[in-house]
Amino acid sequence: MTRVLSCIQPTGQVHLGNLLGALRPWVAGQHTCDAYHGIVDLHALTVVDTPGVVGDDTLELAAVLFAVGLDPELATVFVQSHVPEHSQLSWVMECTVSYGELSRMVQFKDKSASREGAFISAGLFTYPALQAADILLYDADEVPVGEDQRQHVEITRDIAIRFNHRFGDTFVVPEAVTPPAGARVMDLQDPTSKMSKSSTTDAGCIYVTDPADVVMKKFKRAVTDSETDVRYDREAKPGVSNLLDVLGAVTGRPPTELADEFTQYGPLKVAAAEAVVELLAPIQARRAELLADRSELARLLRVGADKARTVAAATLDRAYSAIGLLPA
Repeated sequence: MTRVLSCIQPTGQVHLGNLLGALRPWVAGQHTCDAYHGIVDLHALTVVDTPGVVGDDTLELAAVLFAVGLDPELATVFVQSHVPEHSQLSWVMECTVSYGELSRMVQFKDKSASREGAFISAGLFTYPALQAADILLYDADEVPVGEDQRQHVEITRDIAIRFNHRFGDTFVVPEAVTPPAGARVMDLQDPTSKMSKSSTTDAGCIYVTDPADVVMKKFKRAVTDSETDVRYDREAKPGVSNLLDVLGAVTGRPPTELADEFTQYGPLKVAAAEAVVELLAPIQARRAELLADRSELARLLRVGADKARTVAAATLDRAYSAIGLLPA
């Protein structure tokens, strides 16, 4: 069975775009592959410097992941810092990647440029080494990524190949794969931009935790256009097309087919909102149950950490042995 690794940072709230574009495919994928899903809290330290925030956000994210349907009996769901092998292998990765390779990473260039004059963590520069450890620890065959993350898998492949050349065949060299097209959810106030945690306003972003009345209000205020006809045309009518995409993703029906059922924007907005409210209701209920029973949530994460450590420890031992480090 193909082993697949996908990770997520505990920064910002999970929104509808995350749910439809990534998390629901993760839930479907746990039945067809050996799925590993890490909550990479150590990566969040490059942008968080307030006590308690990362832990709280990690717990919140874990509750959402289980609430959307990830099953700890099928998928290995773990917190990165609960598996110390990540940090241990990360140093080996730092010693295997070059300064030049790290300095060419687009994400570092973009993020450091956006923080000009502010504190820039060295972790932002060495981030790809830890990410390589995340991937290589689990002998992942495939890493589903969008184009913005493909460079990170490519540098991981380069690191693995270099290590294997120096010390012998040790790591599985992963493949970056483009996941099946998930729902493409755009900002309700700016339908030319993807829905994002970093949006300047919450008005166009539907969060998984938004109550029904808030969801309805945001959809009713969604930007459309000055025309009145409902048709699916992403170029000419991005706002209307986004509403149809959302409704289609939730109901499992083609957006072009749904367009024929509406003659006005108002009913379309209400239909999309009602479908999303219905989708979120059981997720919100399960999330609330888990957050009310922290011991059960902690148990579920221990199950994942134990499974993850079994694989990660074996990989780390293999790497240390290949290098020839003195056994403890």
